[in-house]
Amino acid sequence: MAMFDLPLDKLREYRPEVAAPADLVDFWRRSLEKARTDDLSATFTEVDNKLAVIDTYDVTYAGFGGAPIKGWLHVPARATGPLPTVVQYFGYSGGRGFPHATNLWAQAGYAHFVMDTRGQGYSAGGGSGTADDSPYAGLNHAPGFMTAGIGDPETYYYHRVFVDAVRGLEAARTSEFVDPDRIAVTGGSQGGGIAIAAAGLAGLAGIELLGCAPDVPFLCHFERALQITGRDPYGEITRYLKGFRDQVETAYRTLSYFDGVNLGRLATAPTLFSVALMDSVCPPSTVFAAYNAYGTASAREPAKEIQIYSHNEHEGGQTYQQAAQLDWFASILQTRD
Repeated sequence: MAMFDLPLDKLREYRPEVAAPADLVDFWRRSLEKARTDDLSATFTEVDNKLAVIDTYDVTYAGFGGAPIKGWLHVPARATGPLPTVVQYFGYSGGRGFPHATNLWAQAGYAHFVMDTRGQGYSAGGGSGTADDSPYAGLNHAPGFMTAGIGDPETYYYHRVFVDAVRGLEAARTSEFVDPDRIAVTGGSQGGGIAIAAAGLAGLAGIELLGCAPDVPFLCHFERALQITGRDPYGEITRYLKGFRDQVETAYRTLSYFDGVNLGRLATAPTLFSVALMDSVCPPSTVFAAYNAYGTASAREPAKEIQIYSHNEHEGGQTYQQAAQLDWFASILQTRD
């Protein structure tokens, strides 16, 4: 794959007009307030993860519509807490999987909370098993999740997922192992897009995050993505609109409520992004659009960094980025006076 998007100097200055709906904040405030009418009912049950240095707890809590959302909470073995915490969201098709599969941040000494993504998890298997049992899940859509309920922001698939993500923060904060004042969010691809959304919406739920670390994030600047890449998962939207030719304006209006450019503007926590300049799944210009807009609606724009991988595709930095995150989390999650 060659570099196909804007040159790096243009990407650094790329600030497109991504129109936010006038009721964006009110929409999300109402959504989170409605979610809180359901008892969070967060439970943490220790499981045998087959590991000697990590303890794992099977998590269940009430997400959008009161639906049960699964997760894992990993902590260093015999930890007593409260610990600085990293909350992780997964990429498209991913899920929490087996309890031994994803626990890097617990290895680094943090509490590590992972959220299953409703309806997904088919590439992870194992303990993934959170259903998307919403009546809107079966509305006309292209195969996949990107266009499920796209006719209205209320029914759109990511309305449910983003509420689940914020409720996951609330659930994590109820654990004895979690320091509620020292939480950061992270994720790659779809997980990066969810992390941006969680960072933007946390304040509406009264939660102050210390950091947001999205890797090669998805769900950013939808319109640009559809113009320059045919790769899935964005391609699902193209196929839908190829058939439903009269739904273009409606679809873009819905997507504007979930765009990482618009939600990232609301964030107040420092951020560490990553981008790969040969990424045709999440094109660099869509990532930079979100990065350059991140935190700009705040009274005081947060500190921002971006790691750039010039010759990589959607795999991004992988272990190089993990090394950068280990240093970054250590700097932002240290004990505050």
